[in-house]
Amino acid sequence: MAVISRGFGGRARREAPDLPPGQYLTEDFPVLSAGPTPDVPTEEWQFAIRTESGQTLRWSWDEFHALPFEDVSTDIHCVTRWSKLGTSWRGVALDTLFADVETSEEWVMAHSYGGYTTNLALDDLLDGRAWVVTEFDGEPLDPEHGGPARLLVPHLYFWKSAKWVRGLTMQAEDDPGFWEQNGYHTHGDPWREERYWGQ
Repeated sequence: MAVISRGFGGRARREAPDLPPGQYLTEDFPVLSAGPTPDVPTEEWQFAIRTESGQTLRWSWDEFHALPFEDVSTDIHCVTRWSKLGTSWRGVALDTLFADVETSEEWVMAHSYGGYTTNLALDDLLDGRAWVVTEFDGEPLDPEHGGPARLLVPHLYFWKSAKWVRGLTMQAEDDPGFWEQNGYHTHGDPWREERYWGQ
């Protein structure tokens, strides 16, 4: 897949307190995607969680919006070294989505419209640590930033917050996703600078 980036040039870099090591502060919201932006009409969008037993829970756009939504204010950190502080999102906690899921697996593969994947530990998605979000700064999420819905896992580098998310599959092993197969760290903790293999 080709890498599409926009918004990375010509901006002064500012240091700020409480940034993870190696990061700089930006007021912009840079765009970095693996491949083109898919067109996903909300009437066709659905989100699914599939377990090792074959159990699959699915939500249409309307069913998803009938779930309890939360407002999330958080910092985000990209592996390309920018950080954006105090971002505002609205979405459904993964705790809510996993409430009726029965699984003994510890690993998850996130799948996106357009074919993108990223692997995560289930522990990184629960206990108030992750959401599927549909709004940013009080507005519907722009397609270039992952709309109509994206994963938000703000305590990890932002490539783990899969854009255009369509589902999660439970798995027995920590199999790598797209960027992980191409040299990125399997976990991606910005405070430990887990950017690439071997770090």
